[in-house]
Amino acid sequence: MTRSPQFVGAACASASVVFFSINDVLIKFLSGGYALHQVVLFRSLIGLLVIAVMILPFSGGLSALRTKRLGMHLFRGLCVVVANMTFFLGLAAMELATAVAIFFISPLVITIFSVVFLGETVGPRRWAAIVAGFIGVLIILRPGTDAFQVASILPLIAAVAYAGIHMITRKIGGTESAATMAVYIQLTFIAVCALIGLAVGDGRFGDQSDPSLRFLLRAWEWPAHADYWIFALLGFGVGVAGYLISQAYRVAEAAFVAPFEYLAMPLAIIWGYLVFGEVPDALTFLGAALIVGSGLFALWRETRVAKVAAAPRTRR
Repeated sequence: MTRSPQFVGAACASASVVFFSINDVLIKFLSGGYALHQVVLFRSLIGLLVIAVMILPFSGGLSALRTKRLGMHLFRGLCVVVANMTFFLGLAAMELATAVAIFFISPLVITIFSVVFLGETVGPRRWAAIVAGFIGVLIILRPGTDAFQVASILPLIAAVAYAGIHMITRKIGGTESAATMAVYIQLTFIAVCALIGLAVGDGRFGDQSDPSLRFLLRAWEWPAHADYWIFALLGFGVGVAGYLISQAYRVAEAAFVAPFEYLAMPLAIIWGYLVFGEVPDALTFLGAALIVGSGLFALWRETRVAKVAAAPRTRR
C-alpha cells in the first residue's frame, strides 16, 4: 500500500522524537560520570555503524555518500553538533522539561531566519506569536532573580543552531538523501568530539564547580560494563532518529512535520518525573505553554499563508 508523503513525514517525525527523547534521558543520566564529548563520540561511532548496516544497504549503498555539496553537509553537521552539545550541557544542570521547553523556541527562530535569510514575509499575527514565545522564555529564565541559571542560556543557543539546521535542510533536501545527511552528521560528530577529546580529554580542566563545565571538561574514562547497554542504545537511537527526522523533512512540508516534534514536551515531563523525580513549577509550566502555543500558532499560520498563496486565482 502506498503511503502519502504526509503520513510518512508524520510517522518518521513522531518516531524520531521518541528516540531523541530517550537519548536526552540517557545522556542526562550519564552526565554525572562521563565527559560529554566521550559520550557523544561513542554514540556517533555506534550510530554510524547502525546507519552503515541498517540504512545504507537500502539507500543505494556507498553511492549514497557521493555528494556535490560536501561543504553544506559539513556546515549542517556543525550546526547539529552545536545544537546537541549545548543542549546536552544544559541538561547536566537543568530539569529535563525546562531545557526542552526553552529549546522549543526554535520554530520561532526559524520564522525569524526565514525573513532574514530567505526573504519571506511574516505578518503581524506571527510576529505576535514570536513575541509571546520569547515572553514564555523570559518567564522560564527569570533573569535578575535567584531562580535564574546561566545554564539556561545553553538550550537557547541550541535552538538557534537547530533553526540553522532547518535552513540548510530546506536548501539541500531536494537533492540529498536522508541517508547521506545522516552519515555526514555522524562523521562531523566523530571529528569534533575526537578533537575535543585530544585537547581536554585528560581532565586537566575538569575540576569545575559548574555541572555543565564539569560535564564538558571531565577526564575520559572507559565505560563501566553496566553502562555498555546505555551507550549501545544511544548509538542505535541516534542513528535511526537522525535518519528518520531527515526523511520526515525531505518527504513532507516543514510546516506539516514540525508540530509533531512537540511530542517531545509531554515526553520530557513524563521522563523527568519517572527517571529523575523532577516536577516543573507553575511558572515553568506557564512559560512552556506560551512557547509551545506560540510555536504551534506560528506553524499553523505559515501553513495557512502558504495555502492561500498557492490557491489559484480566478478573474472577476
